[in-house]
Amino acid sequence: MTIPNAARDGASGERVPNRPDTPMGNESDSPCGWTPRQRTALLVILVGTLMYASIRFVLNSSYISNPQPDEPPRARELADRIDPNTADAESLAALPALGEKRAKAIVEYRERFGVSATKPVFLEPTDMLRIRGIGGATLDQIRPFLKFPTTGPAMAP
Repeated sequence: MTIPNAARDGASGERVPNRPDTPMGNESDSPCGWTPRQRTALLVILVGTLMYASIRFVLNSSYISNPQPDEPPRARELADRIDPNTADAESLAALPALGEKRAKAIVEYRERFGVSATKPVFLEPTDMLRIRGIGGATLDQIRPFLKFPTTGPAMAP
């Protein structure tokens, strides 16, 4: 809302300057209509907001580097590749992006649908997609750490 510099007199229609005793009197000399007190308050708010945003930016501990590192942070915890058909839940939980809950789900699935000890449940990496909570992105992250049995027809000499 702008404050008019002059008001019209009701009877004659002439423009008369605002009087200081009126509630909407012209208190500023600037063309934008902001009083010095309002400008100071706005400046204090803007500086405070800028300082707050700067401090949050500097102290942000959840920074994620871009691009992501080639090797996951816990990759060195694994001595070798893990076979999901024989690994226990603790070994599977050490894989990146799995955790204890998904590791237990893998073991439960293996125990429930394992027909015999001679035929493994997981023959290839895509078999892991049958487990709830493991999708394509998770499988891509854990694939380098898994090994699967090589079951194929014997080659004739």
